[in-house]
This record gives sequence, C-alpha cells and structure tokens, in this order.
Amino acid sequence: MARPLRADIDLDALCHNYRLARDLAPTSRSLAVLKADAYGHGLVPCARALEGLAPAFAVACLEEAEALREGGITAPIVLLEGIFSADELARVEALKLGTVVHSDWQVEALLSHRPAEPIPTWVKVDSGMHRLGFAPERAASVWARLSAAPAQACDLHLMSHFATADHADTAYFEHQMRTLNALAETLNAPTCLANSPATLARPESHGAWNRPGVMLYGSDPLEASNSASRELEPVMTLRSQLIAVRDLDEGEPVGYGGRWRAPRPSRIGVVACGYGDGYDRHAIDGTPALVAGRRTTLVGKVSMDMLTVDLTDIPEADIGSEVVLWGRAANGEVLSVDEVARHCDTISYTLLTGVLPRVPRRYHSG
Repeated sequence: MARPLRADIDLDALCHNYRLARDLAPTSRSLAVLKADAYGHGLVPCARALEGLAPAFAVACLEEAEALREGGITAPIVLLEGIFSADELARVEALKLGTVVHSDWQVEALLSHRPAEPIPTWVKVDSGMHRLGFAPERAASVWARLSAAPAQACDLHLMSHFATADHADTAYFEHQMRTLNALAETLNAPTCLANSPATLARPESHGAWNRPGVMLYGSDPLEASNSASRELEPVMTLRSQLIAVRDLDEGEPVGYGGRWRAPRPSRIGVVACGYGDGYDRHAIDGTPALVAGRRTTLVGKVSMDMLTVDLTDIPEADIGSEVVLWGRAANGEVLSVDEVARHCDTISYTLLTGVLPRVPRRYHSG
C-alpha cells in the first residue's frame, strides 16, 4: 500500500472560483493566473480545466508558457515578467505569446524585433508597488513609441499591480488608482489592474482585463473577508491518514525538543506528512487539522515525514482515519489553508506552492 499522503485537486472548485471572478466583473475579461505550477496545483491540468472558461492565461516566464503549449493549451498566454533576454522573443513569437514590458531594454528589444504577426504587449507601470514598471511620468513616452510601431500598435494594454488592495485601509490603494486613472485617461488605454483582492473587493479597479490568481485556488486574500470571498471553494485538499496512535500520561513530551507536554492523560496520533512533503515546519502547537472530519490541533514540532495531532477528544479516531491538513474532509467539513497559514506565520501562497513533488496530485471533477 502506498503512503497515504496526497493532494486532491478539485477542478470543479477551480472552475467555480474562476466563474466567481468573472461574474464579479462582467464587463472585464479575466486572465487566469497559472504561475508557479498553478500555485502548486499543477499547471497543465488546471489550464485544461479552465480553457473553456478563461479567454487567456498568465504565467511568470517562458518555460511555463512552453509547458502549457506542450500540454496542448492553445489559448493566449501572457508573460507577466516579460522576457529575460532579447533572444527569447523568437520563442515568444513562435508560441504566439503576449509579453509585459517593464524596462527600457525590453522595449528596445521589442522594437528591434520584426515579428510576422503583432505581439500583444502589456506596458507595466509602477503606480506605487515599487517593484517592476515604468514611472508614471515615463509611461506615456513608452506607450507612444510602442503605439507607433506596426508590430505592437494593434494590441497594447496598460498594466499595474496594487500593493494594498487586500487591506481594509484603502488610502494607498486609492492613491494608486488616482495615478492609474489619470494615465489611462491621458493615453486612452485599456487597463489590466485588478489582482485577486481587487477583483473581489475593488470594483473601481476592474478594467478591460483582470488578473485573478490565488483566489482561483480557493484562498481568501482579503484582510477582512467579504460576501464574495466567502463564496470561494478550496481546490487543494492535503489529505493523509493516521499511521500510529499512542497514549501518554500527563506531562509526557511529544516530538523533537519536547516542546509540547500533555496537559492531561492524552491520546496522540501520528500523521504521514511532514516538512519533507512541504508542510511548514514553523507550525505551532494548536495549528488546526481535521481528523475523521473533526477539528483538532497539532502538538509538537513537525518532523520531516510525520507530524502529531491530539486525539484525546476524538475517541473514534484510529489508525487509517482520514487527516486533512487543509481543504475539505470526506464529511464536508472545511479547513481553510488561510487559517493554517496564520498558525505558521505565513500566507497561503507559501503553503500551496510549497507542497513538494513527492506528494502525488490526484485530479477530479464532475
């Protein structure tokens, strides 16, 4: 029998979350963001599930786009970080990709290239994230140069990224929006601004295109959930089983360093999952888990291949009982990856993308 740990990927939930993003912005089109192996869920299977819904996809780099094309995906694909060297433009053209430009050298490379067909181009503006993009006062000249070039003139978009769209305090988001609205009006430019939190909570940012990312995978990116984010469904369930059960007296330690000691006579379960699988070693005592569909907590430090949970109040749990580290249990109970992430002092993105290759992904729909 194989080790019981697996990541179950619910493709119906993925499609539900995409439809939610689409329906929240009915006058926009939505790029489905598939970077980082579809946030750890599997690049090609997720793209195949969404191809009938999403008009285009977005990835971080050429290698991810190539994997999609090799997997049979024919929909438009945008490179969110653009090219990393001028010689990549030949592959961009051959694979019929769109590309972001955020630096002068990328613009020069694009203008020097002579494609047989126009390359869709997305001009990245730094409206306050201070990561990638042209300063707003320079964006107009870049836009003008690209607009005058036959290879780009027919398919230009203005793109930016919000630093605080997930925050309850909207002041900085509003500052970025003012900058972008003024620029888009001056250039008469179609925009692609809204990431997941802006798609969910900032309708004023919805443009010609939006870019839902982590929300597609069921994670709520908002600092304070709203009615829309509460409709998200978990796509990944990290699921294992109890492989051992033992009884401890009061005061007995569990795990490396004996960080946790039983506060009462306790029943402890050993789960086949550890940091060697990508589960976060920083999980504290009290991190939630579901055993036999009931909530309990981790006790003791996470080991490479195992972790331990408190079964004292779940007498029916025994060897072979289902353990859900995040996602949906067999009885329908849900444990949010966002809740687990908070106990690990991290975010859902790191947990989802951190599930390692030795954990098999199993895809299901219908």
